[in-house]
Parts: sequence; structure tokens; C-alpha cells
Amino acid sequence: MSLPSQVLHIDLTKRKYWVEDRGELFQLYLGGTGVAIRLLEEECPRGADPLGPENPIIFAVGPLNGVLPLASKTVVMFKSPLTGNLGESHAGGRSATAIRSAGYGAIVIKGASETPIYLAIHEDKVYFRDARALWGVSSAITVGRVIRELEPSPGLRTIMRIGRAGENLVRYSAVMLETYRHFGRLGLGAVFGSKKLKAIVISGSKIIRVKNRKLFREVYREIYEQSIKTPLMKKYYELGTPINISPLNKIKGLPIKNLKETSSPLAEKISGELMAEKYLGRRVACSHCPVACIHLAALREPYPDEKYFYKTTMISYDYEPMYALGCMLGVFEPEGLLKLLDAVEVLGLDAISTGVAMAWATEALERGIIKKEDVEVELKWGDYEAYIEAIHKLANASNEFYRVLGMGVEKASEVYGGKEFALAFGGNEMPGYHTGPLAHIGFLTGARHSHLDSAGYSLDQEHLKEGKLPDPEKGAEELFKEESWRQILTSLVICLFARKIYKEDVTVKALRVVGIETNVEELRKLGIDILKAKNKFKIREGFDPSKLRVPKRIFETISPHGKIEEGYIKRAVSKFFKLTLD
Repeated sequence: MSLPSQVLHIDLTKRKYWVEDRGELFQLYLGGTGVAIRLLEEECPRGADPLGPENPIIFAVGPLNGVLPLASKTVVMFKSPLTGNLGESHAGGRSATAIRSAGYGAIVIKGASETPIYLAIHEDKVYFRDARALWGVSSAITVGRVIRELEPSPGLRTIMRIGRAGENLVRYSAVMLETYRHFGRLGLGAVFGSKKLKAIVISGSKIIRVKNRKLFREVYREIYEQSIKTPLMKKYYELGTPINISPLNKIKGLPIKNLKETSSPLAEKISGELMAEKYLGRRVACSHCPVACIHLAALREPYPDEKYFYKTTMISYDYEPMYALGCMLGVFEPEGLLKLLDAVEVLGLDAISTGVAMAWATEALERGIIKKEDVEVELKWGDYEAYIEAIHKLANASNEFYRVLGMGVEKASEVYGGKEFALAFGGNEMPGYHTGPLAHIGFLTGARHSHLDSAGYSLDQEHLKEGKLPDPEKGAEELFKEESWRQILTSLVICLFARKIYKEDVTVKALRVVGIETNVEELRKLGIDILKAKNKFKIREGFDPSKLRVPKRIFETISPHGKIEEGYIKRAVSKFFKLTLD
């Protein structure tokens, strides 16, 4: 096996599967996002109900997965139940290596089961396992442990599963993987739930061969040494992404209490430095990654009425979940924040959307827009115990309010009011940056409405050092250039933390290792084509750039670049979509 080309199709309704060779598709679009968006165009009927059986789930990997360091991600595409449009999420763990080792470049799942099942994909065989005993199990972690005991090939497999939130069709529920990784954003968990698909386990042992072993060794060594011997990845190993908290707090770009504030001395209590010093218990890496950016806290709690007996829970902590469940909720007590992170992990929710939804609900309750009878909990900034209780109600859709809140803050603010402080962009809840206008323009224009689409927050900080923002049109061009290049990295599929290692020339050389001859200009053009294909799909499904809502709160709260001007946002958004839709 050299390049991925086999596409596994699974029909849950008929409980059938078949394999199709799509070598030409992988030759043209590499893999990952490039292949996934083309398969989504083919497999997703126009106007499909995101929670209907016709909505496909498409996993795709790329030619560098399982070959070179930091090529550790799997892409999944579907129609999002949160936005009603393009759903795309990326996850690491062992997922990409397992899919490639099973012999596949992509897996397409359609239909819906009448009863709960999980899929067991072991190379050429697909098994439809009865999951009725697992449906309703309160913890996604427990589900993973049960399947781990039932299925073969330990160490060579990935186990994906949903929690109660996915079963109850919370529109931003996640799919959880081993090593605390997630397909988090845009509601893949709800799509699983709608199909009665509790979990997927994938294993394989097929060998991935390279065309040029000498070049392989040379490129492997270059990338590996860049990963471990230079400062490019050092921060991810030492402190992980929570390293962002202190710098953002210092420049007043850290969203706090539903973006009513952007800085607090209390934020230093959950800084990356203090979390590592007091709570770090272990570092974990995704498959084929030498960096180990996954930081696990060891939360040690005494058993009630038992002297010298303790329960230790390992809890993953990353910047975005800490922003959403910590800063946005005013929770700066480290142990309280860890308990919130653990609750979201167990229930199978996207941490960002959950935190933003709870922040909106807290402010709405303060203003009297919603009533305590709706929330059933007295939500107050910093009260992590109340938030844990509310999150359980959210995952279980315990009443009408939580059912609506589970559809996202865009929908909740349409039903109850408070739209001016409902922090959603294109229907997706806001990531953790108020660094200036380019961050928010990136959220608005990105194909996923994600901070990782075009990294506008990073451009904001670069221009802050220069002391001047570019004009809106120039800013839009910078964002477009960055997002289009990222389509290449996510087609390969490279972890975006490694983007400064996989520069254009290195990427060209890496592709030669697997027998793909190309150049920088061809790759740039392909990246633009893939980005345009994503936006074309979105337009097909009803997306209208002229109707994008910009939350008023971002104009009210001062950013490191000062007050954000609405005219600047509008000009840049208009320019971006001219570039991507022409």
C-alpha cells in the first residue's frame, strides 16, 4: 500500500458495505479535506436533513498519515446539525493510523439503524454490533472501556464513541476518541446519535510502503529534528496550548464572562505555567507525533469519610476548552475548572460551544431574559458546581430550555432574545480570541467558522507588534492566503500546530517521498480550489455571506487594537468572499 485510494462505503439501513477504488480522486485532491469535500458533494443530497439518514459521515486521511511525523490527523465531513451547513472536524489520537492500516483512504457512512449499534471495522471485514446495552450509558469514557475489552487488536485501533449528548441530539455534541482527542466542533456526535450509531472501532495491520526510502529517511529526519530540537514545537510540549492564557490576558485579548471583559488577574490562576506546576500528571502524543502536546492533569480527590483514600482522575486540558469553560464562565478555580472539563468529556459535548452557551445563559439570566424556572439552576459567574449541574441538564435535554440551548446560542437567542450578546459566527460558537478585527473576520469567513481556518487571531497579534492594522481588503487577502494553504495541510493530513515545520518547500519534498511530484504553485492552486469547493457546497446548502450576523458585543468590548469598527469588518468580509466565490 503506497497512496490511499480505497473508499469503504457502509449503509447502516441495509447493514451492507462495499469498497470502491477512487485512486483518481486521491491523485487530484491528495486526501483529507480535498477528498472529503468532493465525496460530500457526491454523497450528500441537496437540502439533506443533517439529522436524517441521507446525511453522510465521511472520514478521510491523506498520503502522509502513518508515514511522516506530525501527520497525525483524520478529517471528517458531514452536514452540520448546528449550522445546517458544512460540517468539518479534525481529530488525532490513533484514528488516522488505524484507518490507513486498515487499508482505507476514506470511509463513507450513510443510512440509519433502527436499533443502537456500533461498527467494528477490522481491515476487510465490517461488523454491525448490537449496542443496545451501551445506549444510555452515562459516560462516553465507560463506553470506550467496554468496547476496548470486546474488540481485538489493542494498540492498533481507534475507538470513536458518543455520550449522552449525542444520543439526545445536542447539536454541538462531540465524538470522543482515545488519548482525550475529539471530533468536537459542529455536531458530529448528534449525527452519530441520529443514526443510532454509538461507536466505531477501526483496526488494521497493513504496511504502508514509500517509493524512495533514501529520501524518506532524509525527510523524516529533517522533520523529526525540527520537531524536537528547535523552538517551533517546544511550547506545545512544555506547557501545551494553555500557554496562550497569560499572553492573551496581558494584551487584553482574552474573552472573559461572555466577552464583557478581556483581562483579569484571576486568569493567572489557570495559566499554562501554573497548571503544569501544580496539576500536570502526564503528557500524551497522537500516533506518529514526537511532541506530546496533550497535557493531562491529575485531579486528586479524597473519598468521603475515608482517611488516606483518594480518587485520581486524569483530565485533559487545552486552551480552547479552558477559555470556554473557565474564562467565559468566570471559573478561575483550577480544580473547579478541571471538574467542568471532565463533565464535558464524560457527557460527550464540544467544550467551546458548551462554554459559550452557558455564558450566554448566565448573562441572559442576569438580565431577566430567561427565568430561573427555565434554567432550574442559579447560574453565577465562577460557580462551577452550578455549571456542572446545568451541563448535565443540557446533555440530557431535561426541559424545553435546555433542548433549545442544545441547538446553539444562535437558535437560543432567536427564541428567547439576547442576540446582541449571543457569540456565534455563522452559527458556530466563538473561539477564544478577542485580539482584534482579523480574528472575528476569520470566524465569519472561515469555511468552518473556526479559529483554525485562517488564524486571524495570529495575524492580529503580528500586526499589534507592528503597531498598525492593514486596510480591510489587505487583511482579507492575508486570511484568504492562509486558509487556502491550510487546505493542503489538512488534505495530507498534517496537525496544524506543525504548520511552521511543513512550509511550502518541505511539503513538496514530503510529497515526493510518497511518489507525488508537484511544486509550490500547483499546491497553492489546489488549496484555493479546495477552499472554493467548500464554499460552493455551503452556497448550495443555503449559506448567504450577506446575511452573516456579527454579534454587537465584539464592537462594545475594546480589543488590543482598540475599538473594532463595523465598517472594517464588513469591507473585509466582502473582499474575502469575492476572492473565494469568484
